[in-house]
Amino acid sequence: MLKNICIMDTLLILDFLSELKENNNREWFQVNRKRFDAATAEFKKYVATLIAEVLRFDSSIGGLTPGDCLFRIYRDVRFSADKSPYKINFGAFLAPGGRKSLKAGYYFHLEPGNSLLGGGIYMPMPDVQKKLRQEVYFHVEEFKGILNHLDFLRYFGAMDTFDKMKKPPRDFPADFPDIDLLKYRSYTILHTLPEAMLFSDALVDYTIAVFKAMKPLNDFLSRAVEG
Repeated sequence: MLKNICIMDTLLILDFLSELKENNNREWFQVNRKRFDAATAEFKKYVATLIAEVLRFDSSIGGLTPGDCLFRIYRDVRFSADKSPYKINFGAFLAPGGRKSLKAGYYFHLEPGNSLLGGGIYMPMPDVQKKLRQEVYFHVEEFKGILNHLDFLRYFGAMDTFDKMKKPPRDFPADFPDIDLLKYRSYTILHTLPEAMLFSDALVDYTIAVFKAMKPLNDFLSRAVEG
């Protein structure tokens, strides 16, 4: 584990993203393209470090490069009322096969005023979603044990409920005692990164500690996808 090493110019990245938020148009972006390239290079350095550190406890992400994990800065505006062409964050998803993986993984999100760490599986396709619910249904005590572990509670508190269903899903008995655990559309968890931590030499260690705490959930969810 790295100790007391700052390997990313966080201020350079956040300054660029803050100005992009105020000037979210192609003209400004083209003028500031070199700043974007420099910010991306800094973020890639950090992601490379995260890959190396996660590999120490999760071999499933073996073979990844930062390019496999980084999300594009360009927004898909086809079905959005907001036609801003660029995202105002840098994000990377460390999972088997990279950012397009169907399996669970580790997410690092850098955004002015809204940086976070995440894990799990976000907005899965219906067939994968059903597999996740089946895994919870047939192994509910194991799943509850993961959610009630002290490390999980310390960093996440509970599953993210942003798209949770109000009614029980079809294909499962409505009288299942833990039916609430089957109402998630996404099985994800989030941990807000303290602003001060972004500029701390302990950022890598902190990130890895949170990632380790989410590994049991990731293992459980990825097992469902494989089944």
